[in-house]
Amino acid sequence: MELKKEILGKKRKDYLEWDEFFMGIAKLSAGRSKDPNTQVGACIVGDDNRILSIGYNGAPNNFDDDLFPWNREGDPLNTKYLYVCHAERNAIGNYRGSRKDLVGAKIYVDLFPCNECAKDIVQAGIKEVIYLSDKYADSDETKASKHIFDICGVTYRQLNKQSQKVLRLSLKPDEVIKYID
Repeated sequence: MELKKEILGKKRKDYLEWDEFFMGIAKLSAGRSKDPNTQVGACIVGDDNRILSIGYNGAPNNFDDDLFPWNREGDPLNTKYLYVCHAERNAIGNYRGSRKDLVGAKIYVDLFPCNECAKDIVQAGIKEVIYLSDKYADSDETKASKHIFDICGVTYRQLNKQSQKVLRLSLKPDEVIKYID
């Protein structure tokens, strides 16, 4: 049966591209973080564009986050840095399927991964990192991350500027996502 174009109707033209969609999931996941200064989310996607796992930065499982040190400065044992689990590590750890499903996957993340997360990404077999911000590009940790990725064949790219749109997301019924100029 041949379909005539005039009976097919017209589809929307302002739908989210895959990169926008998955980065949106990462950003939405960051909203679960209780860190008062830095909220980061991650979304791992298989090569078939299916979401495998998500994560955000926060306290380790079973660590009461009311007893968690959220400070940025002071005695290292009283700051978040020695305790917090980054979004990438949480996304990898949250995956409940076969680890071989992560091989060749992509990870979308707000902030370029630190060197510790870079090692986890490589160990999981993830082959591409898509990020929004590289604000710590000059830090030794980020330089090490890029070196690890380069040596291990993990590609990385910043989400292109055309895809960095501002969206209005409402959780009210019957309201649609709107692009904000």
